[in-house]
Amino acid sequence: MAANEAGDDSLYPIAVLIDELRNEDVQLRLNSIKKLSTIALALGVERTRSELIPFLTDTIYDEDEVLLALAEQLGGFTPLVGGSEFVHCLLPPLESLATVEETVVRDKAVDSLRNISKQHSQQDLENHFVPLVKRLAGGDWFTSRTSACGLFSVCYPRVSSSVKAELRQHFRNLCGDDTPMVRRAAASKLGEFAKVVEIEHVKSDLIPLFTNLASDEQVYNDSVRLLAVESSVAIASLLPQEDIENLVMPTIRQAAEDKSWRVRYMVADKFTDLQKAVGPEITKNDLVLAFQSLLKDCEGEVRAAASNKIKEFCQTLGPDSREWIIMTHILPCVKDLVSDPNQHVKSALASVIMGLSPIVGKENTIEHLLPLFLTQLKDECPEVRLNIISNLDCVNEVIGIRQLSQSLLPAIVELAEDTKWRVRLAIIEYMPLLAGQLGVEFFDEKLNPLCMNWLIDHVYAIREAATMNLKKLVEKFGTEWAQTAIIPKVLALSRDPNYLHRMTTLFCINVLADVCGADLSSKLMLPVVLTMANDNVANVRFNVAKTLQKLVPMFEESTVLQGQVKPCLEKLKDDQDVDVRFFAQEALLVGVNLVVCP
Repeated sequence: MAANEAGDDSLYPIAVLIDELRNEDVQLRLNSIKKLSTIALALGVERTRSELIPFLTDTIYDEDEVLLALAEQLGGFTPLVGGSEFVHCLLPPLESLATVEETVVRDKAVDSLRNISKQHSQQDLENHFVPLVKRLAGGDWFTSRTSACGLFSVCYPRVSSSVKAELRQHFRNLCGDDTPMVRRAAASKLGEFAKVVEIEHVKSDLIPLFTNLASDEQVYNDSVRLLAVESSVAIASLLPQEDIENLVMPTIRQAAEDKSWRVRYMVADKFTDLQKAVGPEITKNDLVLAFQSLLKDCEGEVRAAASNKIKEFCQTLGPDSREWIIMTHILPCVKDLVSDPNQHVKSALASVIMGLSPIVGKENTIEHLLPLFLTQLKDECPEVRLNIISNLDCVNEVIGIRQLSQSLLPAIVELAEDTKWRVRLAIIEYMPLLAGQLGVEFFDEKLNPLCMNWLIDHVYAIREAATMNLKKLVEKFGTEWAQTAIIPKVLALSRDPNYLHRMTTLFCINVLADVCGADLSSKLMLPVVLTMANDNVANVRFNVAKTLQKLVPMFEESTVLQGQVKPCLEKLKDDQDVDVRFFAQEALLVGVNLVVCP
């Protein structure tokens, strides 16, 4: 009796989960669906097949989030129904899910069907899976027909020739469907299907479908045509050169000049993939002119997409004609794009233009590319300037640091000393990146003076940014470099006649202490801070108190706290200025807590 009660107790949570599958509360049903594998394990494979799966098939009419969870769960259910021998019993609920109105549910059901198709034997595939594909492909509602498009490629390779012919016919029907959504789904899966179809049938059956989809007559519904462009890459990679020229290139030329900018954008976005698929000869004869056309397109989005591909396109060109094509056909377009009115185009170009230097060589870089780099370095758009500075190492490797410093450095210095403080601020933000690109020796010689001058700029935002800049530079170059190149110059400002510059010393110490560590802070920085406690200006004195409050937690030795920091703060606590007294008291409280609670 006790044993029976124990058994009932162990099954009770399962009974609760099963009841929750019928519950009116959506969240409870969702929680139960997410634990379906637990229910199936408790029921065993036979009851799962005979009871749970039919029950789930009957409850397909539910909230979308519940159906989405169900579609995901069923994809991993094969072991729970008895393995690959019985995997076909999962098809009915997934077939129903593949026909629902909500797109994400259908897509997840198709993913799960694709997964379990691999676990079908050839016989089960023909007896159970292929009939499901045919039913979906011939369904009354477009939802089932769109779902069918994603299933052809997973079952086609493993079925007999006669079944393959039927599948090709069904796919042909979907590509010519009256509903644009179905044609769109077919266009998106055409390339995937082509990869598993025999080459002779690709030419006889799929190429005509590709041509029709790429010239879909609905001018205002361009989504079918742009998805056909994606398929062109897969189809071109399957065909020999002469067939590409005759069967694929006319469609690509047509797409590159399509009335819809979205189709042209897709061509630009997939251009280098197309280039690799068709090979260097067709690229030289056909694609170069198409690429030029896209770089000069009337739509900014198309020009930006094409600009992003310039470096990769040039790298992939055949070595025998690469330089001639770049200098004759690509560079004139690049020169126009540098002053493009659309900032996204200029930004896209700036992210890749530096990569042309290793391709065209030193002489062409100096003569043709450096002037373009200078133009973009002075561009009003921050992202354009950042993209140029981020890729300086590409040019440095080709023309050398000397030539780079003679050409680009004056422009950087000019920006660093610009009368507009926001321009100066932008260059400060790029300085750690620039330092990393050019190395410590070059930085010390050419750029360090700029960084120190920013510390005494008349605009507070510049001084603040320059302080943070020093911290990033120390993180990049190390504390040994900081000891010789940065800290002495910062500490020298503590004796500057201008109290704002003296305060900058304290601000620098606040941020440098974190990266320099307790040892350097106590030896080099703390004595200067303590000396500044006697400053004539109250603002300096209360910032001394704030700096000491920042430094106190770093000093574990009570001798430093008790012998140097605490006497200074005690003195400031009795200062005539109310703010100095307040911050000194705050710092003392931190020190007391550290001593009491080490």
